[in-house]
Amino acid sequence: MDYPINRHPLFRYKTEFQSHEPEFDYLKSLEIEEKINKIRWCQSAYGALSLLSTNDKTIKFWKVQEKQVKKVCDLNVDSTKAMGNDPIVGSSISTSSKQYMANGGCTSNDFSLLSGGLPSLRLPMVTTLETNLMARCRRIYSHAHDYHINSISNNSDGETFISADDLRINLWNLEISNQSFNIVDVKPANMEDLTEVITSAEFHPIHCNMLAYSSSKGSIRLIDMRQSALCDTHSKLFEEQEAPGSRSFFTDIIASISDIKFAKDGRHILSRDYLTLKLWDINMDSGPVATFQVHEYLRPKLCDLYENDSIFDKFECCLSGDGLRVATGSYSNLFRVFGCSEGSKEATTLEANKNPMRRQGLTASRPSRSLGSPSGVARR
Repeated sequence: MDYPINRHPLFRYKTEFQSHEPEFDYLKSLEIEEKINKIRWCQSAYGALSLLSTNDKTIKFWKVQEKQVKKVCDLNVDSTKAMGNDPIVGSSISTSSKQYMANGGCTSNDFSLLSGGLPSLRLPMVTTLETNLMARCRRIYSHAHDYHINSISNNSDGETFISADDLRINLWNLEISNQSFNIVDVKPANMEDLTEVITSAEFHPIHCNMLAYSSSKGSIRLIDMRQSALCDTHSKLFEEQEAPGSRSFFTDIIASISDIKFAKDGRHILSRDYLTLKLWDINMDSGPVATFQVHEYLRPKLCDLYENDSIFDKFECCLSGDGLRVATGSYSNLFRVFGCSEGSKEATTLEANKNPMRRQGLTASRPSRSLGSPSGVARR
């Protein structure tokens, strides 16, 4: 949700649940971590929240809704005393003088009330104790990816979604968990010829036939599923031309796109590589319309980052609902927010708190830190 600049959203803890458990693939002798890679909200219905979650191999469809916890009360006997084989204390039926058969039957049906017994029987009552949020797994989508799933995305039709791994993108129907359709396959006949992998995939927010996916070579492909069952060709290709003489050993590594997001209106695509955020206009494939420097101070340290593998870290990105700001993560619990409207020079660094709000009292929010240095925004 978007709020006026003088009002900040307040998030309150609602519930939590275990989505995935550790698994083991016995055919491939491979451990599957419970770590969740992606979560995507689905269209809500009847007051329930629906979401998709995935780890490396398995996607689950969850329904979260309020459930009333009920209990039967007003019993005729004390339930704490009506346990075991002892006779029920306070019962209105006398059993001391009855003759029983070996099979437990009674030889006489002449029952009588105890003196001081219950004058009448009460019907038990069902009462509501409390209302809790309960999560229920509706469907499990599995055994469709040979490589680790890096993306899931809901379609605007509310019926289908895609899942992507390094080499393939599959199309699913939410109601069918045992069948999917492969719509993108970049796996070469000879794996030695492999030059790039799929890093992220996202459905268009309006047109249900269009989706985009990014690659490790820094390119974004827009495809139309109406063209063919297997989308081997793309409708548009977005990539930034390399400046002459700027190529180095790290060029391809830092150009790899780790995440893409469509703007709410579907007109722009936001992409994140290691050092920058880029904003693309889908009607202009010659290059990005804006480039935001996230942590340019790391460029002289790429050699050290390569040696400790930090250069391969992946970051996500997002746009605000009004499309006026973009945000992405950085190191040391920091994230960057940039203004992307025409002429905006907004560039803010914020620090995220690792402690959930439900475990601490409400305290005064820490003021954001604005960069006094140039905004690090380049526009075309």
